[in-house]
Amino acid sequence: MNMLESDVVVIGAGTTGLTAAWELTKAGLSVTVLEARDRVGGRTWTDRIDGAMLEIGGQWVSPDQTALKDLLSELGLEMFDRYRAGDSVYMDPDGTRTQYAGSLFPVPEATQQEMDRLIAVLDQLAAETDPAAPWAHPRARELDTVSLQHWLRSESADEAACHNIGLFLAGGMLTKPAHAFSALQAVLMAASAGSFTNLVDEDFLLDKRVIGGMQQVSERLAQKLGSGVVLGTPVRTLRRNDDGGVTALADGTTVTARFAIMAVPPNLYSRVSFEPPLPRLQHQMHQHQSLGLVIKVHAVYETPFWREAGLSGTCFNPSDAVQEIYDNTNHEDPRGTLVAFVPDEKADAMFRLNAADRRQAILESMAACLGPKALEPVVYYESDWGSEEWTRGAYAASYDLGGLHRYGADQLTPVGSIYWASSDLAAEGYQHVDGAVRMGRDTAARILAATLVGTGRQELNHV
Repeated sequence: MNMLESDVVVIGAGTTGLTAAWELTKAGLSVTVLEARDRVGGRTWTDRIDGAMLEIGGQWVSPDQTALKDLLSELGLEMFDRYRAGDSVYMDPDGTRTQYAGSLFPVPEATQQEMDRLIAVLDQLAAETDPAAPWAHPRARELDTVSLQHWLRSESADEAACHNIGLFLAGGMLTKPAHAFSALQAVLMAASAGSFTNLVDEDFLLDKRVIGGMQQVSERLAQKLGSGVVLGTPVRTLRRNDDGGVTALADGTTVTARFAIMAVPPNLYSRVSFEPPLPRLQHQMHQHQSLGLVIKVHAVYETPFWREAGLSGTCFNPSDAVQEIYDNTNHEDPRGTLVAFVPDEKADAMFRLNAADRRQAILESMAACLGPKALEPVVYYESDWGSEEWTRGAYAASYDLGGLHRYGADQLTPVGSIYWASSDLAAEGYQHVDGAVRMGRDTAARILAATLVGTGRQELNHV
C-alpha cells in the first residue's frame, strides 16, 4: 500500500481536477491527483483508431470561452478553424432535403417568425439569469417545474418551430428528451453561453479546435504535475478525519490531506463511500442529477467529398437517427472526417440494434444528407460514453424537473474539507471544457482562501 500525505487530494484527472491541482501547486501547496482510468483527460480523449486521429470526447472552442483559451495559450497549444465553407443541409420531417446558406433553417416564413420569437424570449430569460445562480430568477420555480417541451408548446402553437428550438437544447446540448428537463435548465444552458442565440449558431459554438486534440490540455497539465498524478487508482472511500482533514482510500494508495476535491461528474459521487455519510441534502441532490446519452459517430473518408459538391458538411435532420453532422477533418489532413450525433431516445433505438445493423442505419442517415459516398468510410467509430465505467453518460449532468431551483444553491457548498468541482456545476462554460477550467481555478482559489483563514471546514448546514 502506497501511503502519501498532501495538502490537497484531487479525485479525478480531467480538465477540472488537473487545472485545480496546477493552480494549487503554483501557489505552493502539495497535491496528489488520483485517477481511476489509465489515462488523464476525463471526458476529453484523443485517440488513434485504425490509423485515424479521433477526438472521442469534448473538442470545440467558442469565442466566449476565454478561460480555456487563456489556458491553451499558457500550455503552448494552438487552434484551427472548423471547416464551414459551402451550403448546409436541412432535412424536413417528410424527408425533403434542402441545401441552404447562412444560419437559418429553410422552413416556412411563419415557422421562421415563430422560431425568431421563441429565440428572443429565451434570449430575454437568459439575459435576466445569473448563470451562477439561476435559482435566484424571480420565475425560477415556475420555469423549473415545467419541462422544456411543455413550456415551448405553451409559448407557441407552431409545432415545427417548437421542435426545431427544442432540437438545439435537448438533443444538441443536454442530450436528453425535451420532456426530461426543465425550462429553467434550458435557460441556464443559454445563460452560460451568453445567450440562446449563441446556442443556435453553430459557427459560434463550434468555432475552433485544438491542433492535436483537446486531451492535450490535460496531458500537458499532468506533465507539469509529474508524479503527483497517479493513474489506475479508483478512490473507494473518502473519510473525514477528526482533525478536519480527509483520507482518500484508493486501490493500492492511501492519501491523507487537509482538503479533497471531488473533480468528477455528480453521477459518480455514489461510486465513493463517504465516512461519515454525507448530509441528507447531498444524498437527495445527487439523486436528481444525471447525464444524458449521445452516440458521437466518427466517419473518415479518403477525401472530404462533400466539399467537392459545395457542401460544408453541416447537416440537420431533426426526425432521423442522426440529428447533426459536421466536418471534423483534422488540421492539414488530406482525408476528410465527419462527426455525427445520435442523441437521447434515438440513441436508445440504435443501441437495440447489433453493431453491424447500427452502423448501417447510422451511415444511411448520414447518406440521406450527404449522398451515397457517406456509406463508405475507411474508418468508422462510435464514441459511447454511456458505457464508459468512469463516466456513464454524455455530455454532462443536469437536474431533473424541479431539481435545479431546489438544490442548485447547495451544489458547491463544501462538506467539511471536501469540495465539489466539475463542468457539470459550472456557471459560464457550463458543460464545456471552458467551464471545467473555470471550476478548477475557482475551486483552487476557494481552498487557498480557506488556508489563509486557517480552516477548510464550511459544513453544509443540513442533516
